[in-house]
Amino acid sequence: MAALEPIRASEPHDVPPAPPAAVAVTRLSLSEFRNYPALRLDVGPQSVVLTGANGAGKTNLLEALSLLAPGRGMRRARLSDLVRRDDGAVSVAGRTWAVAAHVQAPAGGTEVGTGLVTGVAPAAEADTDEEAGVVERRTVRIDGRTRGPAALGGVLAVRWLSPAMDRLFVEGASARRRFLDHLAAGLDTGHSARVAAYERAVRERARLLKDGVSDAHWLAALESTIAEHGVAIAAARREYVARLDASIAAEAVTTLRLALAGSVEDSLGQQPALAAEQQFRAALKQSRAQDAITGGAAVGPHRTDLVVWHASGLAADQCSTGEQKALLLAIVRADVRLLTEAHGRPPLLLLDEVAAHLDERRRRELFEAMLACGAQVWATGTDRSLFRALEGRAQFFSAVRGQLAAA
Repeated sequence: MAALEPIRASEPHDVPPAPPAAVAVTRLSLSEFRNYPALRLDVGPQSVVLTGANGAGKTNLLEALSLLAPGRGMRRARLSDLVRRDDGAVSVAGRTWAVAAHVQAPAGGTEVGTGLVTGVAPAAEADTDEEAGVVERRTVRIDGRTRGPAALGGVLAVRWLSPAMDRLFVEGASARRRFLDHLAAGLDTGHSARVAAYERAVRERARLLKDGVSDAHWLAALESTIAEHGVAIAAARREYVARLDASIAAEAVTTLRLALAGSVEDSLGQQPALAAEQQFRAALKQSRAQDAITGGAAVGPHRTDLVVWHASGLAADQCSTGEQKALLLAIVRADVRLLTEAHGRPPLLLLDEVAAHLDERRRRELFEAMLACGAQVWATGTDRSLFRALEGRAQFFSAVRGQLAAA
């Protein structure tokens, strides 16, 4: 990547001064990622706007940035699906991709990199994706040291809004649950690891029950693990939703109400954590026969839903498309403020084709709110006119078929 000619933002005399973000990505390098064979982009700490036609690679670049945080990124893609394919190759077997960045913060700079690696890496150093029987792994390096993906949370928090999230309130509970857990992990860096451990234990118990294994000690041990992690997950969700509620109320822009609909979360509201854990463990034992037939587990935080109501009392899924968008924006704005207050630094904010679905007033309010808390915004759109509120306050680039140019 070092041999690449970097793409730089316009010189300072071309872009009027704008307040720098408290935490910013100032260099992004891609190798064999989506439609980018190779790219190095150097920017200042101000926000970044990417414009261009559909299919030019704008969203791919935001997806690369989203992988600088724990988790599977904004598209939740399989790792092999991120390998560049637009060279006509039928198979990507054995091929890899890489994303690297320099993250600037008040305490200093950090070099971060992640990518798909061949061979087998220790579990502590890689994410594993076993969908469709395929094991895929990615590795993470921070300042030259190989680390587990969870360590990314200590460097950079990333939040995003994308067109796919427009249906968050009308789709199944699983999408809202993932959304909630992604947000909650911003306040509790161990949350994602507990969710992953919980899901592994639930899958292992389901496999044993399906195979007819009746080893009571084995099942009890797994159920203890499930109950321990499950109660911790539910507690983190309750704490996060309570603080998010307070942040939304403090902004007083869009009034809404949030609640958790889940048996373990309800149990924690009525009794201490140890008692809730015992109750959950007993429920798992009681449901073994049913779970052997249906698969999974009949109870647990993997069935929890995030319930949202408009101030009028109307459930979010019954609101108009515009009202649903306003509710989602209110949640994200409040979360950004919450993270900034909790950690003393804001997250990186990725806005993929969001401006096109907002009127000018709401676009201006969104940009002003994010800039006010010191967030570096990376936004995409087909038309530069959608970002009038950022003129002179952001760096503009145009994307054409996997290539960028300063605009």
